[in-house]
Amino acid sequence: MGDPTHQQHDWEPGIADSGLFWTIPIGNGLVHVDAASGTARFRAESVKVTDYHDFFNAVLGGGPTPLPSRVSFDVQWLGGGASTHVRDSDFGFVGDYVPGPARISFTAADDHGDVVYRSDPDGQYNPGLDVGGAGMPAVGTERNGRFFH
Repeated sequence: MGDPTHQQHDWEPGIADSGLFWTIPIGNGLVHVDAASGTARFRAESVKVTDYHDFFNAVLGGGPTPLPSRVSFDVQWLGGGASTHVRDSDFGFVGDYVPGPARISFTAADDHGDVVYRSDPDGQYNPGLDVGGAGMPAVGTERNGRFFH
């Protein structure tokens, strides 16, 4: 994380009365997954969020007036790697995953502004792709908690 005093935007859905934060329900059909091939896609258009300006204003308030905003995104996991089985008794989970590259496109804008922020498709990096797969994006299935055994 960089210096938060330089932050200009914080687009997110806010904190619910229950305390649940940065989480909203999504519509049916926005996520498509094929765990066997390691491919998946999560995309949405014009999702209503709020621009709180910065993290501290979002959590504590008292800063600039939050602005109604919208974000659109398209996250794709491309799969293609060798399937990997993981079993971790210490942390209580077991899973099968297919790694591969991923890419994200993202746009955001305040509802009454004329500036649109877009991700740089050429500036993306997938950690692990150049070091043998550690931390590489992956799609799969997992069991944990009471379903671990």
